[in-house]
Amino acid sequence: MVLEDMEGERLDMFVTENMEDISRALVQNLIKAGKVLVNGRPLKASYHLKLGEEVEVELPEPTKVAIEAQDIPLHIIYQDEDLAIVDKPKGLVVHPAHGNWDHTMVNALLYHIKDLSGINGELRPGIVHRLDKDTSGVMVVAKNDVAHRNLAEQIRIHSIKREYTTLVHGVIKENLGVIDAPIGRSKLDRKKMAVVADGRTAISNYEVLKRFTNYSLVKVGLMTGRTHQIRVHFAYIKHSVVGDPLYGSARKHFNLETQALHAHLLGFNHPRTGEYMAFTSPLPKYFEEILAELAKLG
Repeated sequence: MVLEDMEGERLDMFVTENMEDISRALVQNLIKAGKVLVNGRPLKASYHLKLGEEVEVELPEPTKVAIEAQDIPLHIIYQDEDLAIVDKPKGLVVHPAHGNWDHTMVNALLYHIKDLSGINGELRPGIVHRLDKDTSGVMVVAKNDVAHRNLAEQIRIHSIKREYTTLVHGVIKENLGVIDAPIGRSKLDRKKMAVVADGRTAISNYEVLKRFTNYSLVKVGLMTGRTHQIRVHFAYIKHSVVGDPLYGSARKHFNLETQALHAHLLGFNHPRTGEYMAFTSPLPKYFEEILAELAKLG
């Protein structure tokens, strides 16, 4: 459904931004093939949508997975017939992509779990949502297509609870805060995201857990799930994530190669039973060591 904040947007951009892990090129091909309908009618990619219009997308059937299963250590903290919860380590890419065609979490999943869903196609079996390569923490993986669709819908309507722990530069004065700033592709660097006036709604709630000299330890709750949302939002308020090579300082801190960002909590309604489930992941060793060092410094 086209809501007020998306009125006037091009059809191809609307579909790309509202569907998880789907490229604009694929969307344009689907539009050309008549697989994208606006109020039941196929229209051009350049069509500007009107308030209240309904957009329907027919995705192709998943292709057979051709990715190699690899015996990569993977910490699965829970699984049943519908899903698995993985505690992803820092440095592990979630799915194959340019530059990382193997040794990803998907390769590991194919080795450790034999009944993953294929709804997202060949390269992303079971993957409902992502964490950046250098963000650690809890993720949910679907083991059948019904569970995958249900969990994807929970993400779409923002009912999944996702909390992160991060260390940011500077001392944040407020104990609690909300960053409500739209995120879209940067106008200056297309490889980066940014707060832009015509971006998609993005809301992050935060609570300062501890203050150090020149740093703040923060708990962040996501109301939306935009690409690089936490990193972009905290850079926007001049408190960039420590170690962030893309949005933060070029100088290394604590010998970190990348950002100090950890997904510590994931809560959702089980796709089969409807029961609320929550899973947590303790801070990784490198993060604890940084906090211990900061505590000594005062």
